[in-house]
Amino acid sequence: MAHETASDTASGTVSDTAPDLTVAVLGPGGTGGLLAALLARAGHRVICLAGAETADTLRTAGIQVRSARYGDFTARVEADTALREPVDACVVAVKHTSLDAALDRVPPATPGDGLLVPLLNGVDHPAALRARYRPDRVAPAVIRVESTRVAPGVIEHTSPFAEVDLAGDGVPRERLDALAQALTAAGPAARVLADETTALWAKMSFLAPFALLTTRYGLPVGDIRTRHREELTALVEETAAISAACGGPADPAQALARYDAFPPAMKSSMQRDAEADRPLELDAIGGSLLRAAERHGVPAPVTARVVAELRNTGH
Repeated sequence: MAHETASDTASGTVSDTAPDLTVAVLGPGGTGGLLAALLARAGHRVICLAGAETADTLRTAGIQVRSARYGDFTARVEADTALREPVDACVVAVKHTSLDAALDRVPPATPGDGLLVPLLNGVDHPAALRARYRPDRVAPAVIRVESTRVAPGVIEHTSPFAEVDLAGDGVPRERLDALAQALTAAGPAARVLADETTALWAKMSFLAPFALLTTRYGLPVGDIRTRHREELTALVEETAAISAACGGPADPAQALARYDAFPPAMKSSMQRDAEADRPLELDAIGGSLLRAAERHGVPAPVTARVVAELRNTGH
C-alpha cells in the first residue's frame, strides 16, 4: 500500500517539519509500542506508561522494532508507572479488557491541556472517557495495523500498512492536525476526520467481521475469505447496516475488497489473544455492535450467532 503523504490526508496540506511533541503512551504493546518507537525515532519526547518491570526494561533497553515497512531499529524512550506531568497527547493503547486498571496510571488532571487519544476498539468508550477527562480533549482515534509485542519492549510489525484516523467532536482542530502531522512524518499515514461517528464506525465496520470470524474459526483471513465467504459477506452486510443506522459509513463492497487485499496469513488481534489464552475484547466489538443493532432495530442474526458461539467457548 502506498504511503500517504501529508497532502493526501483529510487534514489538508501541512508542512514537512512537525514541531517536537511530548507524547505519553499508555500501554506500549504491539500498537502503542510501535507508535512510541516511531515517534521517538522522529525526535519527539515519548513517555511510556506501564507496570514497574516493563517500565524498567523500556528505560534501560528502549523499544526494539522489527518491521519490513519501517526497518529494524531501537528507539530510546522514557518510561514510568504513572503520568506525572502535562503532555501534548496521551495515546491510550491498552485493550478494553484492561482499560479501567490502566487509566489509574493517568490521573484525570495530569494531562493538562493535552489530548487524550484512545486507540480502542468499539464505539462505546468515548463517552466513558469524557466523563473522566476533559471532554474537549478526548480525541478518539482508530488505527489499522498488525503489530505484536513479542516481549517487553520488542515489537514485530507485520502488516504492510499502519494507518491512523484522528477525530474528536469539540476538540480544537489545530491540535488534531499537529498530531496527525507528527505521526505522518514519523511513518504511519495519519489524517483527521471531521466526524467522530464516521471514524469510529468505519473502523468497526472493517474490524468486527474480521475479528469475529478469524477468532471463531481460528483461521487467518485468507481461509476466512475463501472457506467462510458466505458468512463473511453476511457479517459485513449486517455491520454496514448497523453503521448506517448509527450515522456511520456503509460500503460492504469496499470492506470485502479490503479483506481480499490482505496478506492471506494475516490474523486479527482478537484471534491472537484467543491463541494466547488472553481475555478477548468480545464485548467491546461484538457486544457493542449488537447493542447498537438493538437500539436501532437492525436485524443482525449472523452477528448474534457468532458472538454467542464465541461466548459459549469460554471467551
